Amino acid sequence: MPQTSSRTSPSRRSLLRALGGTAALGALAGCGVPAAYVRPGDRSVPDASATDHRLTWANWPLYIDTDDKNPNRRPTLEAFGKRTGIRVEYVEEINDNDEFFGKISPALMNHQSTGRDLIVISDWMCARFVRLGWVQEMDRARQPNVAKHLDPLLRSPAFDEGRRFTVPWQSGITGIAYNHRKLGREIRSVKDLWASDLKGRVTLLAGLDESFALLMQGNGVDITKWTADDFHDVCDEVQRQVGRGQIRRFTGNDYTKDLVSGDVLACQAYSGDVIQLQADNPDIRFVVPEEGAELWSDSLMIPNRARHKANAEKLIDYYYQPEVAAALAAWVNYVCPVPAAREVLAADPDKDTAALAGNPLIFPDTTMRSRLAIARDITSTERVDFARRWNRIVGL
Repeated sequence: MPQTSSRTSPSRRSLLRALGGTAALGALAGCGVPAAYVRPGDRSVPDASATDHRLTWANWPLYIDTDDKNPNRRPTLEAFGKRTGIRVEYVEEINDNDEFFGKISPALMNHQSTGRDLIVISDWMCARFVRLGWVQEMDRARQPNVAKHLDPLLRSPAFDEGRRFTVPWQSGITGIAYNHRKLGREIRSVKDLWASDLKGRVTLLAGLDESFALLMQGNGVDITKWTADDFHDVCDEVQRQVGRGQIRRFTGNDYTKDLVSGDVLACQAYSGDVIQLQADNPDIRFVVPEEGAELWSDSLMIPNRARHKANAEKLIDYYYQPEVAAALAAWVNYVCPVPAAREVLAADPDKDTAALAGNPLIFPDTTMRSRLAIARDITSTERVDFARRWNRIVGL
């Protein structure tokens, strides 16, 4: 399988930078500056979809299926165009959640069009857009496939109950990856990372939003309703482990290099990355700890004043057809938000493709699903103080 951008750059599940640069703008808006909020009546413009058969879609690099012989061709997207007559301008311009926030926030704050009809960002950042009133509610009457096929685990996160404003594009699991052969034992729990035989051979993710939920689960916390005390307990523990030399370093997506080289034996990791690593090294394993792991999504949203809202809604619903979702899942290897796609892949005549249907990192089995949860997002009032404390520990 081709590698997605999370395997080639530290951008997909991006670092939450210290307050500065574009993140400063994010912190300003995230802290609830009154002028930033857009009321429901000011979010839409007349929809040109009926007469203007096009839309502009901003996504991350390498986050859609491409033709093996011609990477400039995107089979599922081309099929949508042929089926509907809608021309999609697909722009791979999102390399970092905070950076993209800074890029389009001036237009949204000033009640202007972003020039985009559809965007894909991580759910913790989606939460900020929803709170600020920067995205439009979708018309589910136009999206029967979403209503029918969206994974029940993803239907109602705390930041968007009922998924009125967001629809998952792809999902993933934040868990633990380790080299079973070199370590010589299994890892079952988050607390196993603090064992003496792993001293100096562990990495954690540097991004606040990427890290905290799994570490809380290691403390037995229900991450759907965690508290400030739970957060500070995690910080206390991580600070202790830094002090005793247990943690080699804090990483972006470059943790994969340390794991492959053997400099690190265990680390926080994303499920989609490990599928790729296992293709070259079957000794690398991914575990959903006994205490649980975080299920996250990068989600589709329609920003305010998008001129082709109905076209965007039609595109979203197209990708929730099991056959289309299966084609996408076979290429990107993330957790598929359409469980019905599993049967489609299982029936594929290509044995390698059919085998993906049995991969629990793409279609989690019942046991794994019972351990997955979507974390409550960090609120605007919590973010500044929490980021300040976390970033001091991490060294950002």
